[in-house]
Amino acid sequence: MDKKKYYITTAIAYTSGKPHIGNTYEAVLADSIARFKRQQGYDVFFQTGTDEHGQKIELKAQDAGITCKEFVDNVSGEIKNIWDLMNTSYDKFIRTTDEDHEKQVQKIFKKMYAKGDIYKGYYEGMYCTPCESFFTESQLVDGKCPDCGRPVTPAKEEAYFFKMSKYAPRLIEHINSHPEFIQPVSRKNEMMNNFLLPGLQDLCVSRTSFKWGIPVDFDPKHVVYVWLDALTNYITGIGYDCDGESTDQFKKLWPADLHLIGKDIIRFHTIYWPIFLMSLDLPLPKQVFGHPWLLQGDGKMSKSKGNVLYADQLVDFFGVDAVRYFVLHEMPFENDGVITWELMVERLNSELANTLGNLVNRTISMSNKYFGGQVKRTGVQEPVDEDLKAVILGTRQKVESKMEELRVADAITEIFALFKRCNKYIDETMPWVLAKDEAKKERLGEVLYNLVEGICIGAALLESFMPDTTAKILAQLNAPARSYQELDTFGLYPSGNKVTEKPEILFARLDVKEVMEKVEAMNPKEASAVEEESKEEAPVIDIEPKPEVTFDDFMKMQFQVGEIISCEAVKKSKKLLCSQVKIGSQVKQIVSGIKASYKPEDMVGKKVMVLVNLKPAKLAGVLSEGMILCAEDAKGELALMSPDKDMPAGAEIC
Repeated sequence: MDKKKYYITTAIAYTSGKPHIGNTYEAVLADSIARFKRQQGYDVFFQTGTDEHGQKIELKAQDAGITCKEFVDNVSGEIKNIWDLMNTSYDKFIRTTDEDHEKQVQKIFKKMYAKGDIYKGYYEGMYCTPCESFFTESQLVDGKCPDCGRPVTPAKEEAYFFKMSKYAPRLIEHINSHPEFIQPVSRKNEMMNNFLLPGLQDLCVSRTSFKWGIPVDFDPKHVVYVWLDALTNYITGIGYDCDGESTDQFKKLWPADLHLIGKDIIRFHTIYWPIFLMSLDLPLPKQVFGHPWLLQGDGKMSKSKGNVLYADQLVDFFGVDAVRYFVLHEMPFENDGVITWELMVERLNSELANTLGNLVNRTISMSNKYFGGQVKRTGVQEPVDEDLKAVILGTRQKVESKMEELRVADAITEIFALFKRCNKYIDETMPWVLAKDEAKKERLGEVLYNLVEGICIGAALLESFMPDTTAKILAQLNAPARSYQELDTFGLYPSGNKVTEKPEILFARLDVKEVMEKVEAMNPKEASAVEEESKEEAPVIDIEPKPEVTFDDFMKMQFQVGEIISCEAVKKSKKLLCSQVKIGSQVKQIVSGIKASYKPEDMVGKKVMVLVNLKPAKLAGVLSEGMILCAEDAKGELALMSPDKDMPAGAEIC
């Protein structure tokens, strides 16, 4: 029977510099999904690579005093080395400077032009160089790029444009009829409400102000817009040919089963890319998943902030699998995750060293101490065994269910729940007590067999996420490889096998103070500069104090988390928005003077802090049944107050 195919891609990494741990997270996440699908029996093709054209590259190469090709060769090589360091099992590493890719991009551009989907015109607007994107004045946020927050510059140049509006209705219909297409759902709502439903502008797809790009072969002063170039890698990398000579591999793999990308480029992958595919008469990918960001303590990683962490740096401290565990397990499904040195040490000590490492070490040590390393099934069972086995045998299905939803962190939690249950089983059975009674020796043997079998199944399920650790555990237990289909069967460990005489410590505990001293020693000047910068740049606001209130006064106010389910501007008002806010099972209508800071469509889906027992009042003739809390800076800019963790609507704020 032929295996079912599974084609997964990451976004290709931009070669402007060394990727930080947030960029690396995506490659590791994709790898864990690819490995799990292979374990399930799928014929997996995993593609990643590098995006190597654009004005930003041209400028960086000039600054470095080398050619653009030399620059991208260096950076692409560095990215590939880091992906390899992190043990990512990609099948194809594509570069957009690959000759076959560049030829196909030229043919694709020509085909779209011949079809009438691309036309020549002039573009005048605000351009963000780092994002390689044009914006209208109305799209800017505080006069800056809405995607990255950096400054933009006016630009006017001859350009080719793609008729996005031609395919917009078809794309809207596809999204509505395929709810799984954009995940999580919040990303779908964002794309529909902010871009598709208001109406798409035609997209600039060529540039003349720089040369480092793929030339439009019938108009060589133009180079192909970097996003049209980059996005097509998902088909060119597997053998697509615009002239109808696509490879068998392309015919087998396309459409992609999953595009895994960061939430900041969701627009390009769920609007531009599908429309390009429609123009080429190709089916759309089955799913695009926009994962959240991995933040470094004080926000999104940025070299200018001095808060960048790199994978190789972390590996030097913690090892590959510990870093893989952290970035996979600590990332929420939908909200941004946080990485700090201190948190990594805490997780390594508590979960990896204690829960997992100590379990394996204790089990092997007891097997050696009491039975000369031999693990033998005796059949002397007690009721406590059944609960252990139920947890062990139920884990595969739980992991599978989580992975079907791409909830990788939750899948790992289920595996570690198995290991925690094994640790509890040791406390329940007390092997050291059984060992003192010769009459209980066979019972002791059964207990140790159950532990070894549980660890084997847990380790096998862990392989997609921590492959080296799985290999080490199974080698120490002298356990044969086990298929995915066998992971819901108990008792396959060969009775009478001997474990290793000298168990290896899987994860050594670390002292957080020592780690932080080493971190500071790595780059004290930079750390000092960042500290000074933060001191200088951290503004404060003093306001007129109000009269003191008693605790009883404060307790009269009821604060809860609310979820905004709809929002619209209040007619005849320049300041007011009217929001429908879900609070528990109730929906309250709240009017807020925040129109200058938030668009109605931006409000939908946000979790906010609400004063719910404020006496209802009419504002501009509209009933308001509470107050949404905001902070205000010195310029009068407002920011919604939101919980820093995902909390259910109605949760009490206390």
